[in-house]
Amino acid sequence: MHLGRFSRALGLAAAVAVALGACTVTEDQTAPVPSPTVAEGARGGSATVAEVNALSTFNPNTADGNTDVNVKISYATHSGFFYLDNKLSVVRNEKFGTMEKVSDNPLTVKYSIKEGVKWSDDTPVTAADLLLQWAAFSGYYDDAAPDGATGTSYFSYAGDPTGLALTDFPELGADGRSLTLKYARPYTDWETVLGGPGVDIPAHVLARKAGLAGTKEFVELLRSIPRGDAVNPQPANAQLTVMAGLWNTGFDSTSLPADVSLYLSNGPYIVRSVNENQTLTMIRNRDYNWGPEAKLDEITVRYIGDAGAQVQALQAGQADIIAPQASNDTVDQLKALESEGVTVEVGRQLAYDHIDLNYSGPFAEKSVREAFLKTVPRREIVNRILKGLDPDPAPLDSQLFIPGQAPYSESARSNGSSEYQEVDITAARKLLDGATPEVRIMYNKDNPNRVTTFTLIRESAGKAGFQVVDGGLGGSDWGKALGKGGYDAAIFGWSNSGDGGSGVPQVFKSGNDSNFNGFSDPGADELMDELIVTTDPSEQDSLAQQIDRKVWESAYGLPLFQLVGVDAYSKRITGVKYMPNQTGVWWNFWEWSQKLS
Repeated sequence: MHLGRFSRALGLAAAVAVALGACTVTEDQTAPVPSPTVAEGARGGSATVAEVNALSTFNPNTADGNTDVNVKISYATHSGFFYLDNKLSVVRNEKFGTMEKVSDNPLTVKYSIKEGVKWSDDTPVTAADLLLQWAAFSGYYDDAAPDGATGTSYFSYAGDPTGLALTDFPELGADGRSLTLKYARPYTDWETVLGGPGVDIPAHVLARKAGLAGTKEFVELLRSIPRGDAVNPQPANAQLTVMAGLWNTGFDSTSLPADVSLYLSNGPYIVRSVNENQTLTMIRNRDYNWGPEAKLDEITVRYIGDAGAQVQALQAGQADIIAPQASNDTVDQLKALESEGVTVEVGRQLAYDHIDLNYSGPFAEKSVREAFLKTVPRREIVNRILKGLDPDPAPLDSQLFIPGQAPYSESARSNGSSEYQEVDITAARKLLDGATPEVRIMYNKDNPNRVTTFTLIRESAGKAGFQVVDGGLGGSDWGKALGKGGYDAAIFGWSNSGDGGSGVPQVFKSGNDSNFNGFSDPGADELMDELIVTTDPSEQDSLAQQIDRKVWESAYGLPLFQLVGVDAYSKRITGVKYMPNQTGVWWNFWEWSQKLS
């Protein structure tokens, strides 16, 4: 699946530690109403949406915070230069601002924000906010060595910084609302790399918390710091360290921060209240007029991890829209509700479940990784979870492509996946040569599908001599632990945005923050650098197939199956439309409306 950026589909999302003393945790918190931006006397109706995961941060761009539900909440509360429709086409939002390709050689792009666009504290959205996003996404100031032994890495960005790393320090317009990027090389994803679908972290908040007078001083500070150089690292800049630290963890919370500046909106909705690990409620931003305007006055998100419980909530009128991570009987349960006016939509998603092995501990040796992968009962996992849900369930045989994409079959034939088509306990035992490695597998124990996957793997691997330890975590602990050690393998999902090619280096390039298991291959890195500047589709496919082969040759882990999306909504709500990517039905939340009696 080589198109787009990824976010994690974790089951119940991570709740990461609150930084800089910015947030307080209580059982239920309600935001002070930032007048006059919050609608009062709502008359447009309401909807309740059930989500598998729970909110863990108001910054979905960090490696820890890049989960599906965090992305959805941010999407509803922020605005930008574009969004993707359910055909995965880029739709420009020129009420927010414009993106203009000034030149092809060198590639130069100018972003201009319309006057009147503002945060929910009445502060204008400016070029400084774009500059912050560029700084966080580009890795421009980082000078850390590949092994992290020297230098500084400031922003923990979930995506791949390679594209924006091709740019020099941006040119800011005199009006304070425009920013121009000049690229050293052509970049395939230039249209979606900055300023959308939401400008979500306010520069004026970080500037103030770093001790600066305002965004003017913030811009001057960033301009004064030279580009990072890992060959000649410099002492960390104290103020940038504070700002990056806040960006990385200071917006993390499973409840509503006491500090309103940590969840500012510039989009159609504003978060109003959070009942920790249970619900989140958003109300319409009355001042918002710089993009598609929402019809509902209120949206409540209920966190329900179990698919059956989501179906029950829909039937009982406790949820209007659900999108469970379905098992094989979920659709039958929902189909039975169609006579009550429930609409059910089923389709394959740009997402897949997988097991990744860490390149350390018992799996430091490739032969041990190979032995373990030969025990993974992929076909049994697929049959147990997808039978009855997918008409043609099959293990996924590519790390970069999905069935339906033209290169999938060719890549699957040549990438080495044939070595792991069937369980081979005899071959696994031979590779282990009498060893009985202990391996800890981490997964979301609150997600029934992941429990099934773990249980089947443990049983099969044990037959070859592996001592599998249950490292399942739940709730607020799961996502925070990803990439932090303490386990040897992880079962989770990737969900793809469907725009561009930066998802490949995001996950597989050496040193990237979303490269959780430590995969590193210089040849693959070179291919990924070429991929993101290649515009010819056939060349992109060829490069991706070569990367796919290198990942398989390394005994990286195994893709398990392409996820099947199931959405259902009651007759009380109209305007819901299926979307195969990580945004799901939220892609057009502004079109949702309640049938008022």
